[in-house]
Amino acid sequence: MLSYDNPVSVNGNHSAAASIAATINTMAPAPNSNPNPNPKPINATMVPVTSNNTIAKTNGQSAPRHHHIWLVTGPAGCGKTTVAQHLSASLNLPYIEGDEFHPKANIEKMANGIPLTDADRWDWLTALREESLRQLASGAEGVVLTCSALKRKYRDVIRVAPYYSHDVVLHFIYLHAPESVLLERVGLRKGHYMGANMVHSQFSILEPPTAEEKDVISIDVSGPMENVLTATLNEVLKKIDEVASS
Repeated sequence: MLSYDNPVSVNGNHSAAASIAATINTMAPAPNSNPNPNPKPINATMVPVTSNNTIAKTNGQSAPRHHHIWLVTGPAGCGKTTVAQHLSASLNLPYIEGDEFHPKANIEKMANGIPLTDADRWDWLTALREESLRQLASGAEGVVLTCSALKRKYRDVIRVAPYYSHDVVLHFIYLHAPESVLLERVGLRKGHYMGANMVHSQFSILEPPTAEEKDVISIDVSGPMENVLTATLNEVLKKIDEVASS
């Protein structure tokens, strides 16, 4: 049984993932932690997880095919929904709004300023992973998903997806900015259950991706949203080309 309290390995170096790899014969990346006022990734080298699995053959040669999951992450106020909707429209991919998969109890807790526990999140994270795979199995070439994924072990729940579907390539798009910037943005929201008081609680548990998490694209969202959207789409298109040529 996979324990989400143990990091999923990078390059097959951790026991929890190794037991899965032994039977599925594929591996994925992993994370760590370190909060700070502007939680940028720690020496992160942005390289996507790739799969060597192929389908179909042309003239006897295996033709690679990949299905991408683009998971837009970050604390409240970083613009996950705006960025994800832009990617979905630009790439013509289905969009999964993670907040819509929270059970009512979770939404009520957050609306009352009560931070979610790990136990509150496991079923939610699993539901997001399974819905992403369901969309791909239904014929989608890829999917765009939003989820705060504040801790490494939360991201690792989603990282299980490529173990089950070997042609899936998972990417995290980590949106970051100083806490003060996000507090101001959330304070301007009208009618959203996530209040400004939740920004600080999220920063208190935030584990920014580290260099070990090679499936992460980092985007600084401190500037104008138009610039953020352009930069994010450019990085995504670059990753698609890299995976296609790998």
